[in-house]
Amino acid sequence: MARLESNPIMMKERAAMAWLSCGQVEVRDGALVSIAEDETRVQVPVGGLACLFLEPGTRITHEAVVLAAESGCLIQWVGEGGVRMYAAGQPGGARADRLLYQARLALDGELRLRVIRAMYRFRFGEEPPARRSAEQLRGIEGVRVRTLYKEFARRYGVEWKRRDYDVGHFELGDAANRCLSVANHCLYGICEAAILAAGYAPAIGFLHTGKPLSFVYDIGDLFKFQVSVPIAFKVAAMPMEVNKEREVRQYCRNSFRKHRLLERIIPVIEEILSAGGIERPSPHPEAMPVAIPEPGGLGDAGHRD
Repeated sequence: MARLESNPIMMKERAAMAWLSCGQVEVRDGALVSIAEDETRVQVPVGGLACLFLEPGTRITHEAVVLAAESGCLIQWVGEGGVRMYAAGQPGGARADRLLYQARLALDGELRLRVIRAMYRFRFGEEPPARRSAEQLRGIEGVRVRTLYKEFARRYGVEWKRRDYDVGHFELGDAANRCLSVANHCLYGICEAAILAAGYAPAIGFLHTGKPLSFVYDIGDLFKFQVSVPIAFKVAAMPMEVNKEREVRQYCRNSFRKHRLLERIIPVIEEILSAGGIERPSPHPEAMPVAIPEPGGLGDAGHRD
């Protein structure tokens, strides 16, 4: 198998995601390809993707996983429609210096509250109520979120009762809930890819805690009402004969590119964590570099473009 000879493409310059189902994923002539049962081959531009979702019926070779890892592309094994995540790769992994920085912020009650308040400001565009605990802010946020769901449902003329998602019986949900689940999973997938590429840990969250993807949910929720929620209600309002899950995925792909989401996620992570008010530690001399580094400039310190 051919090895990569150049640095991976920066996260902000990548396409958000691709979906594969019912085929064999392997490496042919140094490229990642998906082979259908009728031997039809489709080349997958793995080096230019942030995340690759593998749905049921997909088989992948060891070589293909290695190539994706070397390319900095996160692989996620998901359920039908991408609404249940079973496992994920970890391109680059979390770095010790950033992991310790993130953990220190999450474990100190005062620092954690500062980060949560910064998330609130970013998400709602206003200062959070003073003298509120993390749990109280979570409750206030829940009320705001339920109100926003109702507003989007009314805007698109969609019947809405409440957010109701049963991971074991996804097909029994109404159209709006199914579309929301698919759209949010698309968003969480690229957020996890960005978090790992930046050297942080998906499990160490602030508003969300105790789950393998707590930090992914924290960061994804900052963008949810800008991108995934409007798409979900827009598609839910389409006629019944439309394949809504497929439409949501395509709309998400185009919207993520339009909003330059991959370019924004990592700077937002840094901004939110900096609200803790502590200095980020310097990496250890033997520390592993970030998975997808920013390229160095072409000129010296005094050079101007």
